[in-house]
Amino acid sequence: GIPMKKWLTKNALIAGVAGTVVGILVLLVIRFFTYNPPKAHYHANFVVYINGQREQFKEPFYYEEAGAACTAEGNITPQDRAHMHDNVNDVVHVHDHAVTWGQFFQNLGWYINPRFINTPTQLLLADDSHKVTFLVNGQAVPNIANQVIGDRDRLLVDYGNEADQDLQNEFKSVASTALKYDTNHDPASCSGSTPVTTHDRLTHLF
Repeated sequence: GIPMKKWLTKNALIAGVAGTVVGILVLLVIRFFTYNPPKAHYHANFVVYINGQREQFKEPFYYEEAGAACTAEGNITPQDRAHMHDNVNDVVHVHDHAVTWGQFFQNLGWYINPRFINTPTQLLLADDSHKVTFLVNGQAVPNIANQVIGDRDRLLVDYGNEADQDLQNEFKSVASTALKYDTNHDPASCSGSTPVTTHDRLTHLF
């Protein structure tokens, strides 16, 4: 009769609400344990060859003071966003989102595009016997000026007239140490990601 119908309707409503609550709780638990914040500090590797000779970046001005980007307060500076330090000349430390290779090289005082490489000491123009070549993760790309640096990217910049096989051999010299810098403690206090706290996870839920 009607009482039974009301009872069934009431219980169906309760079951529906309970199911919704349980579903929400399950989603929250999943979000809590799978939270992985976007990296704002990661690393990439690169090398530059000029007419077959690897650039060593020996001058001190190429290197940011160790830890500066990690401890500075206020607005991040262009130099803080992507730099090298500790005289390690093949590792890029990236401290912000959407940083491009062009911005990194500008921080070194280099301007690079398919038409020329302008260093602090010389201007190298692309011509009939010289070209500027870019390989990112082994693949040729037309220009890196506006290409965002990816975590653990490997970049070769070459100026010269090297054949494809020579370029591939140069690319093999690009280190693969970015993962180490991502995960290991850095004595310069400017290394891998900050551990995710319970507070971070709870904040992410909502």
